Amino acid sequence: MKQRIGFIGTGVMGESMANHLMKGGHELFIYTRTKSKANGLLENGAKWCETVSELAESVDVIITMVGYPTDVREVYLGLQGILENASQGTYVIDMTTSSPALAKEIFEEAKQKGLYSLDAPVSGGDIGARDAKLTIMAGGEQAVFDHMQPIFKLMGENVVLQGEAGAGQFTKMANQIAIASTMMGVSESMAYAKKAGLDQEKVLSSIQTGAAGSFSLSKLAPRMIAGDFAPGFYIKHFIKDMGIAIDSAKELGMDTPGLIQAKNLYEQLAEDGEGNSGTQALYKYYDHE
Repeated sequence: MKQRIGFIGTGVMGESMANHLMKGGHELFIYTRTKSKANGLLENGAKWCETVSELAESVDVIITMVGYPTDVREVYLGLQGILENASQGTYVIDMTTSSPALAKEIFEEAKQKGLYSLDAPVSGGDIGARDAKLTIMAGGEQAVFDHMQPIFKLMGENVVLQGEAGAGQFTKMANQIAIASTMMGVSESMAYAKKAGLDQEKVLSSIQTGAAGSFSLSKLAPRMIAGDFAPGFYIKHFIKDMGIAIDSAKELGMDTPGLIQAKNLYEQLAEDGEGNSGTQALYKYYDHE
């Protein structure tokens, strides 16, 4: 069924995700802080909204893909935000990687206003977004999740309801914790192969199908070898995610030494001006003469 969908945040991943919704036959309304980032979508027929409140008043479903938890809070809970301006019965889906506690807060506020809320962060980076093969980890009520399945399926392949509100964000934190240490291993491995005088591409062809295999090794190691550090996922956003995960782990009474070490390394890169590079730029830390 064709729906009016509002999409807030059309960055590296959001633009592709929104484009898939239009290709699926839905009427798309767009708001983003920098209008030029939405030019491609607008040229393809999306409608521009000047404010979050204008968008919220115009649609049946709202999807957000913004930068930081502070942005999520402002977009959802501000006086000119989604919850104050959306009509009863609107579905609101935050696909930003954000705080589990904030996801629960939004859920409770939305419920009081007669809105249906899901936290549904994603994994897969720019490639997954482009190819509509994202992993989507949802938290919320089963009936709401079921109703949104056709929309989710336009953007991703592995779509799972993990539990009640906040469960999607907890799952994304588990994902980011796994990636953090993996990226250290992949970067060290490729730098080691180079130092040993090996052909890195040949090494990669051998190890990526064995026990060392991972998305990071298969998708990001080739970019490291090629010197391609353009962002599929920004270092500055990964640092944000790792900070959320560390805080969440502390609340659970858990130590995360691998995660803390990865965050320290990425923060060093950001201090050296790499904050807008892709996460594969961690390779630069290891690959120096």
